[in-house]
Amino acid sequence: MNLAKPNTGKAVKPRDAASLVLVDETGPEPRILMGKRHAKMSFIPDAFVFPGGKLDPHDHEALPATALPGDQSLGHTGASKTKTLALAMAAVRETFEETGMLLADKGDIGPATGETWGQFRDMGLAPALHHVSFMARAITPTVSPIRFHARFFRADASALTGTLKGSGELDEIDWYPLSEALKLPIIDVTEFVLTELKNSAEGNPRALPPLYCYLNEKPRVLEPKAG
Repeated sequence: MNLAKPNTGKAVKPRDAASLVLVDETGPEPRILMGKRHAKMSFIPDAFVFPGGKLDPHDHEALPATALPGDQSLGHTGASKTKTLALAMAAVRETFEETGMLLADKGDIGPATGETWGQFRDMGLAPALHHVSFMARAITPTVSPIRFHARFFRADASALTGTLKGSGELDEIDWYPLSEALKLPIIDVTEFVLTELKNSAEGNPRALPPLYCYLNEKPRVLEPKAG
């Protein structure tokens, strides 16, 4: 399933977005939390995706319970440190909204407004970002009428709390074995991220998070230079 769709007008600017790739490694094969987007959705309907969504202004206001790890990978998000933090917060927020799963510890969410951050405040919780690592990013093609600059963060399922439940945005939410997930109806970007997980599980991880993008409307994987 390819992401590109014809756009006869001027290329639109990609919107910032974030996803949380949750991995359960307790069994013989990694399992990934994914769900199927509704058929009536304007962007990639009927495709299986990771929980995630676009960056919200309130995500800049929210405070985490614990900080992002200070590793070199965070220098390759294509964003400032401030925006990178907001993107990680967005990934946690969207995951809770879409699946009911929480990546959180006791903490003060700060001055953030919005319904979901209000729920975190009521629970006395804030995102536990020390569990999160940055693994990849992707920019949708210029021919697409809806474009995103998506960042993919990874966390282990053992850090989650909550009850798995849908919000109405995703169907068939479940933990899919990695080999099965690769056979689901997925777009090329999702396949790219799952393949990165597969390579890492087989002992062949990349040194730094790659960028999946389109050059002359053809998909390319670009690896950043170290240093």
